[in-house]
Amino acid sequence: MAKRVTESSGNVFQDLGLPPHEAAVMLLRAELAEALRRWMERRKLTQAEAAKRLGIAQPRVSEIVRGRVELLSLDYLAGLCAKAGIAVGLRRAA
Repeated sequence: MAKRVTESSGNVFQDLGLPPHEAAVMLLRAELAEALRRWMERRKLTQAEAAKRLGIAQPRVSEIVRGRVELLSLDYLAGLCAKAGIAVGLRRAA
């Protein structure tokens, strides 16, 4: 049986069927969470150490590490990135 391959739209959440406006926000959340995970990895931080540096509870760090971005708001993640010294920018597409 031949496999059917569909090219990605560039947003996995849209590919999974979320409406475009929801998919855009989920992708931004995922990108910020990934930046935080990489920050922790580069500094070899445990979840407890990262929580202390960010001023949040360890279970929230676990949600970030596990990619549970549906539980975290975009502004919350952006604020954590700012605390971690991760530059966050936004560019509007025409």
